[in-house]
Amino acid sequence: MIKKIEHIGIAVKSIQHSNELFKKLFGKEHYKVEAVASEGVSTSFFMLGETKIELLEATNMDSAIAKFIEKKGEGIHHIAYEVDDIYAEMERLKTEGFEVLNKEPKQGADNKLIFFLHPKSTNGVLVELCQERKD
Repeated sequence: MIKKIEHIGIAVKSIQHSNELFKKLFGKEHYKVEAVASEGVSTSFFMLGETKIELLEATNMDSAIAKFIEKKGEGIHHIAYEVDDIYAEMERLKTEGFEVLNKEPKQGADNKLIFFLHPKSTNGVLVELCQERKD
């Protein structure tokens, strides 16, 4: 079951520039920068109350973020929701008719297991489901 918004992902051209911009906007520093090689991105996180803002910069031109920026420009890329049991939630959402983009949950940034739902099955919004790794 979905518990809360975990983070909002924003595609950016430059983590360095965007960290400075969002530092001014939020009045605080990011708390973490992390590379996710399997996704071809560098990420940076800001904490706002219980919700995080994740900035995503492409590290290669074949990454989903590079393609997103090329097609749509910088901006909101996805909304991530926290779940208790990512495997059960994946099966539930498949049964409900949502198109799942991953066969299995995979390692994401910030110690999370993640999977995505195709935007055509969620009114044009790329939805990420995530669960804190328990190992």
